[in-house]
Amino acid sequence: MFDDLVLDAVERLERVWARELAHVEFLVEDVPQVPRGVTAEDGIPFSRLETSKSGRARIIVYRRPVEIRTKDPEEMALFVYDTVVEEVANLLGLEPETVDPEA
Repeated sequence: MFDDLVLDAVERLERVWARELAHVEFLVEDVPQVPRGVTAEDGIPFSRLETSKSGRARIIVYRRPVEIRTKDPEEMALFVYDTVVEEVANLLGLEPETVDPEA
């Protein structure tokens, strides 16, 4: 179900940003790998953007932190969408409101 939420978010954004997202890979992982020295007080990320010099990018959404943060399926769907919008905005160098004015 969680993978479908991410896929739905991507499909919704591709309606407007298909060309910009053509070389972006969207992934779901259970939990982030926290680097040494990072503590819970630093915050657990919900997602991560990775870019390469070749122009490829990966946006990873972490299932468990999102599940813990949300109370019900509807809230989870909105949170996943907002998370994907934020990472796409970071990738494109735009504000999230520009990527999706309704988000």
